[in-house]
Amino acid sequence: MGILLFLLVVDAVLKLITLWQSARRKQLAWFIFLALINSLGILPVIYLIINRNKDKFKR
Repeated sequence: MGILLFLLVVDAVLKLITLWQSARRKQLAWFIFLALINSLGILPVIYLIINRNKDKFKR
């Protein structure tokens, strides 16, 4: 039971982070896709990996 709760919390945190970042970057397609698809953390991790260096080059 503890492992399941931990996985649910991690999935929720990843989803919130990716939704926040995609909204901040005005990436509407990613935002909608992430909000509608429950992928057990896989899609949020993919998004974070793909977009991890985008803010570094804007500064």
